[in-house]
Order: sequence, then structure tokens, then C-alpha cells
Amino acid sequence: MTRRGLALAACVAAVLASSAAARAHEIGTTRVSVVLEDDRRYAIEVVTDAAALLEKLELMAGREVDEAGRAEGAPDVVAARLAALDAVFRERAIVAFDAAAARPAIEYNVAPGPDAASPPRATVRLTGDVPPGAGHFTWTYGWTFATYALSVGPGADGRSTTGWLEGGETSPPVSLATLPPAPGRLATVWRYVALGFTHIVPHGLDHVLFVIGIFLLSRGVRSVVWQVSAFTCAHSITLALSVYDVIAIAPAIVEPLIALSIAYVAIENLFQTELRPWRVGLIGAFGLLHGLGFAGVLKEVGLPPSEYVTALLAFNIGVEAGQLAVIGAALALVGWHWRDRVSYRRLVVVPASVAIACAAVYWTVERVAF
Repeated sequence: MTRRGLALAACVAAVLASSAAARAHEIGTTRVSVVLEDDRRYAIEVVTDAAALLEKLELMAGREVDEAGRAEGAPDVVAARLAALDAVFRERAIVAFDAAAARPAIEYNVAPGPDAASPPRATVRLTGDVPPGAGHFTWTYGWTFATYALSVGPGADGRSTTGWLEGGETSPPVSLATLPPAPGRLATVWRYVALGFTHIVPHGLDHVLFVIGIFLLSRGVRSVVWQVSAFTCAHSITLALSVYDVIAIAPAIVEPLIALSIAYVAIENLFQTELRPWRVGLIGAFGLLHGLGFAGVLKEVGLPPSEYVTALLAFNIGVEAGQLAVIGAALALVGWHWRDRVSYRRLVVVPASVAIACAAVYWTVERVAF
């Protein structure tokens, strides 16, 4: 490998690593539920990563970020510090009736994460009275940079409806007279297909690099599709088992192992020149790990009780579509013009694999250490 190729790979790895924390598994860290009560009161509950929220509030307030207050075992300290930044929080958490902002009462609570390695979870509860004569309600939340779930209810049938918003986006107006009906099956399929797709592109940089690592060593489209299909079947199994609480493994274990699987595939590309038969089985084994990572998204966002299986299958379809989109882009960029050239391995496979391996090793260290 030439010095120029190594330099290129190092630059790419640095760019990938610098965006790793912000772009890997962003979906699912926040969820919001809105309850409109019969006595003309409302209650909004925001559940999110307490450490991440505190850091954003402190940075916005111009304060120095203090890691000590976010340490494990100190949820009361984190809650107190969140409450002290209430004025900052209100700037990007807006409840409005007929486009007029309301000023709800806000309560901050923090509880330990589900396991010892998980960060504390913040539950921010906003309550107040619906203004007399108000016709509709809107919600805006700008303290997340990713897609989050917003449920509103109960409706006339006693059920809540769930939609998805981007951070900072204002929800569509919700009529206070008649809440929107629960989405039909086709709407549920579309929403969860979109959720699965966007979990790969653009939010799942680690999964994108894994698929590219698979692509680089495979000369033919058929071999790539076989590997991706094995990966999809495997992650579908652990995704379903995890969502149904049959198996449960802490994210602190799963996420570093996912990063290691990416590093392994990239490093193998450096020492293998041809696809080996056992690689498909190995990719399938890695798919079991990635399925546990996907499950974290669905557990946070939630699945509609009336369409549980439909939403689960739709999410898997979306993930597969995202992976195929990555393969299609890779083929368009280098596949058709480079794959049959003698210089393909030297100019494409080796530099790209080095960059992916460097980024994956960085992720592994980051996820273990932090």
C-alpha cells in the first residue's frame, strides 16, 4: 500500500471517527408522550438521556460542562442541575395552543439507567391547563438532534397515536375536539419502514461501514446480496427475541461488540483477496449482534400494540432497504468502473478497509471507555 493511500485512509478514518458519537444509533434516545385530560388539563412527559440533556443545556447556558454531576449513582444531583437550567430548557421545549405559547409547570426527575453501564434517564414532566376556547395543540422539542417518537392520546377509542418528529420540528396541529384516529395498517407499515431505513441511512454510520466492508471483498453482486441476506435473517431473529424480552443483553456489551465486528470485517479484507465460503456464516453471526442493537431503537420508540408484528416486519424491511441502498451507491461509485481492474484492490479495497478498521477500533475504545 502506497504512502498516499495510507494518508488518504487516515484522513477518511479521522472524519468518520469525529462523527461517530453523533451519528451511530441516534434514533431512539428520546420519546415524548402527550396526555390531554377530560378536565381540560394536559400532561407531557419527555424521557431522554439525562447526561446528554444536561450537557446540551450547560453548553447553551455558557457553562463549563462538569462530568462529575453526571456520574453514576448521582441522579439527584443531575435532577437538581437540570432544574437549575429550567429557563434554558424552556427555550426549545414549546407547548402552544392556537399558535400561542403556554408556560407549563415543569418537574425534573432522574433515575439510574436499566443497567450499571447505562447513563441515567431523565423524565421531564410538563403540566398545565388548556386555555379556554383553544382549538388545537402543537409541540416543539429542540433538545435532540435525531428522530424521536411523539404519542398523543387518548382519543375517543381510548388509544394513543404515535408519530415521529425531527429535533426542532413542530408537530402538526392536534385538534382538541377530536384527537386523530389511530393510524391504519398501511400507515404503520410506511412509518416503520421509514424508521428502519433512516436507522441505516443517514443515522447508522456504523451499519453503513459494515455493509461497505462486506461489499469491498465481494466481486459479484450475488455474493454481496447473499451476505447481506444472511445478515438480515440473523438480525431479524435477535431483534424479535429482544423486543419480546426473550433475551436481554446490556447495550454496554452489545455496542462495543458491534464495533469489533465492523473492525474484523475490514481487517479481514486486508488479508483476504477472495471471498471464503465460511464468510457468509460469519456475517450471519455478526448479524445476531447487530439485531440486538436494532432492538434498542424499537424498545425506545415502541411498537403499536394493535400492529406489533406488522411494525416489527416493516422495520426489518426498512433496514434491508437501507442496506441495499448502500450497496447500490457503492456499486455506482466504484463497482461498475473499478471492480474488474487490477488496481481495484490497491486503490479501493485496501485504503477503504484501513479507514473503516480505524473508525471501528475508535468506536470500540469509545464505547468501552465511555
